[in-house]
Amino acid sequence: MSSLHKSALYGSLALLAASIALFAFDVPGIAGPLLTAFFAVASFGVRGSERLRGISFSLLIFAAVTLAMNYPAPFVSIGDYQMNGLIVPLLQIIMFGMGTAMSASDFVGVVRSPKAVFVGLGCQFTIMPFVGAGLALAFDVEPEVAAGIVLIGAAPSGLASNVMAYIAKANLALSVTLTTVATLLAPLITPFYMQWLAGQFIPIDTWEMMWSIIRITILPIVAGLIFNYFLHGRAGWLDRLMPKVSMGGIVVILMIMTAGGRDNLLEIGLLLILISLVHNVAGYVLGYWSCRALRFDEKTCRTISFEVGLQNAGLATGLAQEMGKMATVGLVPTVFGSLMNITGATLATWWRDKPPADSPMPDRPERGADPAVLR
Repeated sequence: MSSLHKSALYGSLALLAASIALFAFDVPGIAGPLLTAFFAVASFGVRGSERLRGISFSLLIFAAVTLAMNYPAPFVSIGDYQMNGLIVPLLQIIMFGMGTAMSASDFVGVVRSPKAVFVGLGCQFTIMPFVGAGLALAFDVEPEVAAGIVLIGAAPSGLASNVMAYIAKANLALSVTLTTVATLLAPLITPFYMQWLAGQFIPIDTWEMMWSIIRITILPIVAGLIFNYFLHGRAGWLDRLMPKVSMGGIVVILMIMTAGGRDNLLEIGLLLILISLVHNVAGYVLGYWSCRALRFDEKTCRTISFEVGLQNAGLATGLAQEMGKMATVGLVPTVFGSLMNITGATLATWWRDKPPADSPMPDRPERGADPAVLR
C-alpha cells in the first residue's frame, strides 16, 4: 500500500472519530459533512489494499447517501425541474450498457448446467419475496413501506451479484446467466408477486407494472444486444465507458432517492436498516444452505447465495418512481441498495480468502466490466 493510501486511511479514521464526537455533542450540522468526508476518503484509501479494494465503491455509495442526507435540496429539484425524473432514464442507460455486454454465451449455462440455473432462479424468486412479505407483516410498518419491502424482495438479482461472484472467485459464468435470465423473467414474476403479496397493503396495477419493467429493462437490453450484434468488436470505447457510466448512474440514483425520502428516513431509518439487513442476510444464508442441501459444489453454493441476497435495487426504485411513491415505497430499495453493497463486499472478500473446491463449471473472463461497479 502506498503512503498516500495509508495517509487517506488514517485521515478517514480521524474524520470518523470527529464525526462521532460531534454527533454525541449534538452538533449534526458539522458531524454530517465530516461523516461524508470519512466515507469518501476511506473509499480512496482502501483502493490501495488488495484485500479491501472490493469495498471501495460501497464506501463511495455511503458517501453519496450521507451527502444527500445533509444537503438534499439540489437532489430534489433544480429550479422547476424535479430530479427524480432522471431515475428511469439513468436506469435505461445502465440496462443498455448491460445489453451491449451480453451475447448468446450468457445463456450457455442454462444448457451446460440446467439444474444449477433452475435451482438458482427458484431460490431467487421464492426466498426473497416470501421473506420480504414476512418481514413486512412482522414489523407492522405503514402499508406503503410494507409494499416497498415486498418490492425489493420480488425484484430480480442485479449486476452486484456478478461483481461479488467475481471478487469471491465463485462461478462467474453461472452468476451472469442467472442475472440475465432473472432480469428477462422480471416482467412476469415481479408484478405477480406484487399483486399477490403487496396487494394487501396498497393497490397494484399489474399490467402497468409489467409495462414499466419492460420499458426500464427489457427494451434497453434488447437495444444493447442489437448494438452489440452489429458493432461487435468495433466499439471498444463503449466497453470501457459503460462501467463508469453505470457507476455514476447508480450513485446519482441513490442520491436522488435518499434526498426525496430524507424526512421519512430520519423518522424510521433505523427500523428500515434492521429490516433490510435481516432480509439481505436471510437471502445469503437461505440461498447458500438450500444449495448445500441439494449437494451442489461450493462455488455454485456461493454464487447462488449472492444471486439470492443481492437484489436489483435500481429497478425497484424505478418502479417506485413509476408508481409515484418514491418517498414511501422507494425507501426500502434505497436502504437495501446501500446496505447490500457493504454486506456483499464483506462476504465476497471473506470467501475470496477461503478458496472453494474446484467447480465443474469453469469461470469465463469478465466481459470488460469494472469489478468496482456495483449495483
